[in-house]
Amino acid sequence: MPKLNAILAVEKGRRTELHTLITSLHKSTQQPSLMTGHHKKFTPRREDGETFPDDSQVVQLTYEAAIKDITGALVSLLDTVATKDWSNCQARADVVVDGKVFLPQVPVTYLLFLEKELHDLQTFIEKMVELDPAERWSYDAGTGLHQSDPVQTQKTKKEQRPIVLYHATEHHPAQTQLITEDVVVGHWTTIKRSGAIPRPRKKALLERITKLGEAVKFARERANSIEATEVAAGRRILDFIFEGTQAEGPVTK
Repeated sequence: MPKLNAILAVEKGRRTELHTLITSLHKSTQQPSLMTGHHKKFTPRREDGETFPDDSQVVQLTYEAAIKDITGALVSLLDTVATKDWSNCQARADVVVDGKVFLPQVPVTYLLFLEKELHDLQTFIEKMVELDPAERWSYDAGTGLHQSDPVQTQKTKKEQRPIVLYHATEHHPAQTQLITEDVVVGHWTTIKRSGAIPRPRKKALLERITKLGEAVKFARERANSIEATEVAAGRRILDFIFEGTQAEGPVTK
């Protein structure tokens, strides 16, 4: 009896083979020139009359030949997929995490689904924005956000004031000039808030996803290592379609 993982390995190739064959025959069976022919023989009116050679065109493709080719490949694929699906009904394995059964006897189809979802979740977590490590953060339960330590910065305002360049004398008035300078008028107290994920939290989540993902993968491999239930459904299906015959009895071997 073949293993289920061996059936999975050949399924893709048989699908590709059938698709290529169907594509080719689908085009060919729509071309009248390939499926028609003739034979022309000339008979003169008199025995000594002019003669002409026979003219023939061979039929290159018949519908029976096309169906035979298709059914040959299709039977193989139908049986392969049937064997896989029948066996999948029996393929189960425990998901074991840290030496303990985390999920008992999980069907292989669910293991495949779970493996993909965990991969997508891992990507989702990996792409999350992290808290800026340059800041010191603390969690504020009231807002559900992280906030930084308060930082004070000065608020300045530009003001003009005159300065004396030359003092007044008996003969000349004083000379002054306006200059602009920054004057501190107060200060800002800034507290940054963030909903980004802390790096340790992200790391912990990714580690647990990885651990569970590996456990699911091992379980899938164990489930796929069971002996497959061979199923012969393809010939029965195609005989009914093309021959009109209906078989009886089990399809499993």
